[in-house]
Amino acid sequence: MSTLSGLGVFLAALAVFATAAVPAASAPADRPAPRIPHTTVLDGDRLHRTKARLERGDPRLRRAVGKLTARADRWLDQGPWTVVDKPRPAPSGDPHDYLSQAPYWWPSKSPAPDNPWGCPYVQRDGERNPEVDSGTDRQDVEKTFDSAYDLSLAWYYTGERRYAEKAGQVLRTWFLAPATRMNPHLNHAQFIPCKYEGRAIGIIDFSQSYTGVLDAIALLETGAPGWTGGDRTAMARWNSDFLDWLVTSDFGRQEAAATNNHGTFYDMQLAGLAHATGDRDLARRTVLAAGSRRIAPQIAADGSQPQELTRTRSWHYSTFDLVAYTRLAAIGRHVGVDLWRYRGPDGQSLFKAVDYLLPAATGAAAWPHPELAFHRYAATDIVHAAADAGDARARRAVPALEEPPGGDLWALRPAAEQLDSITG
Repeated sequence: MSTLSGLGVFLAALAVFATAAVPAASAPADRPAPRIPHTTVLDGDRLHRTKARLERGDPRLRRAVGKLTARADRWLDQGPWTVVDKPRPAPSGDPHDYLSQAPYWWPSKSPAPDNPWGCPYVQRDGERNPEVDSGTDRQDVEKTFDSAYDLSLAWYYTGERRYAEKAGQVLRTWFLAPATRMNPHLNHAQFIPCKYEGRAIGIIDFSQSYTGVLDAIALLETGAPGWTGGDRTAMARWNSDFLDWLVTSDFGRQEAAATNNHGTFYDMQLAGLAHATGDRDLARRTVLAAGSRRIAPQIAADGSQPQELTRTRSWHYSTFDLVAYTRLAAIGRHVGVDLWRYRGPDGQSLFKAVDYLLPAATGAAAWPHPELAFHRYAATDIVHAAADAGDARARRAVPALEEPPGGDLWALRPAAEQLDSITG
């Protein structure tokens, strides 16, 4: 055998060994690798890099994917849900109109034939009336949003068809199918029996989580089986109609004027929908204005959030508001605005707001304000967000954070979620 031919045999053997020794980093031959997702809150480039690391066998990511798929698996035999199956329609009489009930309002009298609701209703801040979880769409819409997000992420990272198909079924049933779709408005959100047929603050029913649906759609649009061009067009139309309602309706204008977490969440939802529907200018203007419009008046010089501290659930609402802020900052990254760098006239900033929570978030000190049900893990995502944005104190705090129920999924979906559900 010549030296040249012997070298050829050696190189061929070496190639076989290398192929066998390194896990495949590409998608199966019958499934094209997903494109970089055009996400709204999540960073699509970062997701793409994370997926590549996972396919190279990163053990930490594999453990996180196991926790994610455990969540997704629980949705496979649930739903889909629809607005048309509630026992009574919204006050409009249209079963396609979304309906929810104000959570902290309670009947003051026992129901009677001439007063079936027990009116008048009175407010008990932070105390959730169990009536709101029956007879309205609130629980079903939360399941729709959460399942679509979990399932789409699970498909993106695993390529398992069943996750994508279930996510598509959930979204089509709630938003698109003529027999079951929701009308794109919230005219009857958080109604109060015998008092209001709907309220502007009911917009927060969607603004809490709907940007997660926008990201779920973006993930499916990278090549998910069963998600068609028709689905994409119809969903884009629904989002455009909903955005138009948010901007032009009286309820939308009232919520935009709110000076607490409702205003922050409104801006976050508005910017997210604008970005997802291609109105980059509106998205940019909304994030840019949030500095002087939200951070300066709503966050104190020491980082506290005075309006949220007056609540009976002050820890929950302080972390809750920062979920909106950090997600809004993430949207800003897509449109060239760094909201983390904003400083108010007295030094107010998102970094200070997160740092204010660190003693309680790490267990180093008790939370010194009223709180009916303290959950330390409620701050976990927002501390991760601040650490990623460059906050050295937050970065040092990360190892001391409490893992939320279901595991810490930040490595897979680095965007803050409300981790302490107030609906439980």
